[in-house]
Amino acid sequence: MREVAALSGTSLKTVSRVFNSVPTVDPVLKDQVLKAAKRLNYIPNMTAGSLRRANGKTNTIGILLEDTANPFSSALYRIYEDIAAEHGYIVLAGSLDEDQNREHELVNLFISRRVDGLLIAPSGKDHAYLKREVRNGVHFGFVDRPPINLSADVVLSTNREGSQEAVEHLISFGHKRIAYLGDNPGIYTAQERCEGYVAAFKKAKITVDPTLIFKGFESEDQAITSLRNLMRSEKAPTAIFASQNLLTMAVLRALHAEGLEHKIAVVGFDDLPAAELLSPGLTLVKQNLAEIGRLSIQTLLGRIDGDSSKSLTQVVPTTLVPMGSGEIRPK
Repeated sequence: MREVAALSGTSLKTVSRVFNSVPTVDPVLKDQVLKAAKRLNYIPNMTAGSLRRANGKTNTIGILLEDTANPFSSALYRIYEDIAAEHGYIVLAGSLDEDQNREHELVNLFISRRVDGLLIAPSGKDHAYLKREVRNGVHFGFVDRPPINLSADVVLSTNREGSQEAVEHLISFGHKRIAYLGDNPGIYTAQERCEGYVAAFKKAKITVDPTLIFKGFESEDQAITSLRNLMRSEKAPTAIFASQNLLTMAVLRALHAEGLEHKIAVVGFDDLPAAELLSPGLTLVKQNLAEIGRLSIQTLLGRIDGDSSKSLTQVVPTTLVPMGSGEIRPK
């Protein structure tokens, strides 16, 4: 840093302020420092710097999501990355794969890397183990699912209400035999969405057929095989509600394989890329990822900056977007 200061014609303090993203640094001086650093191939050691700073901050945030390859998780991650960068933070990400042991391992790993806070889409069933870390000054926020046995900020979607609206939409077009495809029933969002499915039938005073409820597929191929068998049976549904984006993709593949994409109505939960380009266009219950991402990371950043108010539960409404597949009427 002394070499950067000497080459740039500035002080050691100015160099430090530039690399700590202090906003009041003169732009001309900042440019001189950055050019000198580039010429000297200087990269600041942020971890060592955090040990010297009085607040110990590393300006890093850990993001633990279900699967960063999933369109839902990857879109959410990008929102976090962009907003974090605006505030001078970088993000480290990991996939939990619905494994609570992996959640524990990654939380410990990220904390050992001295992250200032963690945003988690939890897989575990008990988060009391984080209380010690909270006492040690680590900040936590949760997204998509609430923590259990821990008071912390969380941002959720209207999973139950959005699912009920989807099924009511299918019922309004004359459907009574509506199949339900759900995730692992132990997952909070899966429970909420299945409850929404049942609530729609109850409101319409239609008896739920348990043989049309499918949960916890171990693979997409298993889901496709089960659906194709169902379509060929005497109890074939006239409509399908898929409560998760990967299950929606399995439904579409099964219907195309059976040549039924224009005969069986479909509503999916979560967005899918290019859904409007399909034939028919795919009717979806969309989550407002931009708002979910913004609320969750800005709340966490506020905690890191000293906000000690009561934990918040913030709920972001879903939106039903008709695009064709959910408007097919039964024969």
